[in-house]
Amino acid sequence: MSLAKYHDKVKENDTVILYLGYDNMHAIKIKKGSVFQTRYGALRHNDIIGTTYGSRVHCPKGYLYILYPTPELWTSNLPHRTQILYTTDISVVSFQLDLKPGAVVVESGTGSASLSHSIIRSILPDGHLYTFEFHKERAQKAEEEFKDHGLSDYVTVTHKDVCQFGFDLEDVADAVFLDLPVPWDAIPSAKKALKKQGGRICSFSPCIEQVQKSCACFAELGFEEISTKECLVRNFDVRTINLPNPEFFSRDKTKSQPQKKGSRFDRDDMDAYSEETAENSAQCDIVESSDTKENTTSEVLDTPAWDYIGRKTAANFSFKAGISLGRMPGHTGYLTFATLYPL
Repeated sequence: MSLAKYHDKVKENDTVILYLGYDNMHAIKIKKGSVFQTRYGALRHNDIIGTTYGSRVHCPKGYLYILYPTPELWTSNLPHRTQILYTTDISVVSFQLDLKPGAVVVESGTGSASLSHSIIRSILPDGHLYTFEFHKERAQKAEEEFKDHGLSDYVTVTHKDVCQFGFDLEDVADAVFLDLPVPWDAIPSAKKALKKQGGRICSFSPCIEQVQKSCACFAELGFEEISTKECLVRNFDVRTINLPNPEFFSRDKTKSQPQKKGSRFDRDDMDAYSEETAENSAQCDIVESSDTKENTTSEVLDTPAWDYIGRKTAANFSFKAGISLGRMPGHTGYLTFATLYPL
């Protein structure tokens, strides 16, 4: 299997994504004779081999979809060796670093290789990624994943502490990404790794104190356009609101009709009607007969019985409104970007 070259049929040793729902996915490696247990029952790998990606596969108690892995799907399902960058931050990094086919990128540290897969996808087919990881076992695991995913030709994995020993690269990179506890120790070496015609650099830091030190180091080394961004997902509660349309009419020409029990009236119109009735009674100063009382009570304003607010009818004005939640988690870290221009 290769994330770089798509094929439409599931083969043995492919890594596939089992999609059971938006928040229920699994990444598995297909092997003949193996069985994977899902919430819908057992899924035999032999039943998957040869099917088309995107197909629905039935289990004893339901069904699921077989999806071809993409960097975004892999980010949601990869084995976590460290904290990872998710799609929201990855999209900002890819845009701000101007990643494109043919670009050369230097990354440290590799971690769980979530960002690495997205970088490789962005720089294919002629680009290359140099990624560094100080933890030996994590570096080996990442190298194995790149090989299984058919990406080993586009990435070089190095086990090295760049904060202490540097990158040992010079004039090769269009962009540099740093995810380090003390990025200011690696920034001088990152500057040497950038091409002489300049480039972009990004530092990911969870704490604002790290950002302050990194910005000071960038400015001291001659970087420009230094900026820090925080990418958060803001959820909105969206609802459809139905409001009654007001009906305007003339009070003088409108004849009243009996009110149906339980109907709702416009309060302003009823107040106006009561005041007018009181004035007429004071001027005439007569005692109403029983017949007059019956006529008076039967004559009320022809006010429409408006629908309750929120009820969807043809007479209501409908629109969608959204309000953000009061408290939302989501802070992952700060992204500090800087540009190095040629001298």
